Amino acid sequence: MYSGRMSTSERLIESTRELLWERGYVGTSPRAILERAGAGQGSMYHHFKGKPDLALAAIRRTAEELLATAEGVLTGPGTPYERIEAYLRRERDVLRGCPVGRLTMDPDIIASDELRAPVDETLDQIRELIAGIVEEGKEQGQFGPLLDGEEIAATVLATVQGGYVLARASGSPAVFDAGVRGLLSLLRS
Repeated sequence: MYSGRMSTSERLIESTRELLWERGYVGTSPRAILERAGAGQGSMYHHFKGKPDLALAAIRRTAEELLATAEGVLTGPGTPYERIEAYLRRERDVLRGCPVGRLTMDPDIIASDELRAPVDETLDQIRELIAGIVEEGKEQGQFGPLLDGEEIAATVLATVQGGYVLARASGSPAVFDAGVRGLLSLLRS
């Protein structure tokens, strides 16, 4: 399944990332990780202290990728409105959901300060980026002076994360797209 050039520890991390997204923490057994990674028994404990340590490495990697993708769009070219629009409209597998947002629904991850930290930090960083863009747009006169950057950033994230949930529930990305269009029309006015 993975390239022969990928180290065993990398295969373990990538397998864990996929399984956490598909099954959650409880549903991700060490055996499933090893099978997906094509790694021998004991490999996980050779590279990691155990399942929580491996899960933390996987969650950090997932969070880093999500943040890098968001930063790439939000710090890219365009007006503040256009950058927020690009973030909201960027290509995503809506029906699969957000790999970081899905972790917030896992009680074992939320119960662990260590496992939850990269999730919380990533969402905070994205929120801060968006809040800064809103403030920039206010300075340029593109957004109304009464808009609160932090509140709008929270609304953008809530629209994206809530849109994933609603789309998965309905089996269609249409509700996600409708939420994005609605938020953008509010920001335009």
